[in-house]
Amino acid sequence: MFTFRENVSLFPYNTFHMDVMAKYFSEINTIEDILDAIEAHQLEKLSENGPLILGGGSNLLFTRNFTGLVLRIGNKGIEAVAVGDESVFVKVSAGENWHEFVLWCVDHGYGGLENLSLIPGNVGSCPIQNIGAYGVEVKDAFYSLEAIDLKTGELKVFTLDDCHFGYRDSIFKTELRGKYLIWSVTFKLRLNPVINLEYGAIKQELSAMGIQNPGISDVSKAVCNIRKGKLPDPEVIGNSGSFFKNPTVGLKFAETLKETFPNLVSYSLGNQEVKLAAGWLIEQCGWKGFREGDAGVHESQALVLVNYGNAKGSEILTLAHRVQNSVYERFGVKLEMEVNVV
Repeated sequence: MFTFRENVSLFPYNTFHMDVMAKYFSEINTIEDILDAIEAHQLEKLSENGPLILGGGSNLLFTRNFTGLVLRIGNKGIEAVAVGDESVFVKVSAGENWHEFVLWCVDHGYGGLENLSLIPGNVGSCPIQNIGAYGVEVKDAFYSLEAIDLKTGELKVFTLDDCHFGYRDSIFKTELRGKYLIWSVTFKLRLNPVINLEYGAIKQELSAMGIQNPGISDVSKAVCNIRKGKLPDPEVIGNSGSFFKNPTVGLKFAETLKETFPNLVSYSLGNQEVKLAAGWLIEQCGWKGFREGDAGVHESQALVLVNYGNAKGSEILTLAHRVQNSVYERFGVKLEMEVNVV
């Protein structure tokens, strides 16, 4: 049954720790909850421009109170729905915590997601953003998802091709933005895992751990160690992880930059495209460790903007714009925000 509360603080529900209010707030734990709301036209009544769907709140920056309806997705469940000779299909509810799900897979010996350990947020948000880290993206293990049409209540299945995955992008961030509520995600994982050590930092950490023949559990632990060493814990310092995307530029432009900035950190993508390290660009502009009031750039990772306590979302956003402008002025590169601003 659909129920809602009025004037609810969103402070506990976003990792930037912004103390803003939702005019209407509802916990969605069963499919009947959302179908009741759709049938009674509650979504339109309570939110003129559509509801805000909230998972772990790890990729949001609130700059104001939300005057409509916030739906917090809390459904639970993880199940291996089919097992083959080499693969297992695991269906997981959108409300499950992402890192806890990754650890569940590791504990069961299912390979494919271990490089994505310790990424904050819930499972339902991961395909929207096509989250990625250390040489792996969600799309690499994605099989399908179930999503509810917020107009009709229809439960629709989206395949890998349907999702139009890109770098930190999907169809749910573009033409289907705000039209569907992701209810579950199914992954195709390996029973005989293939270890991905593409990123040198993992090799270095495994070496420091004294591990020569790593399994997926070792890789997961190494990734956790790396992330803990350079990224702030949202429970301690408000943040949403990487605030900006790593920009992609043409090969010729990258070569020109390299001539002026020999230490430029970049990665070839093929097809005459090069990905630049946004954190390096920001650091070269002097932002690493910057703080003004309680809004700042993390001292260990320039890609992360932080709330040291009582910063307003508008202050974080202003800082983000200043960072973007300085990077563009020095390098001619436009940084795109990875975080969704509300």
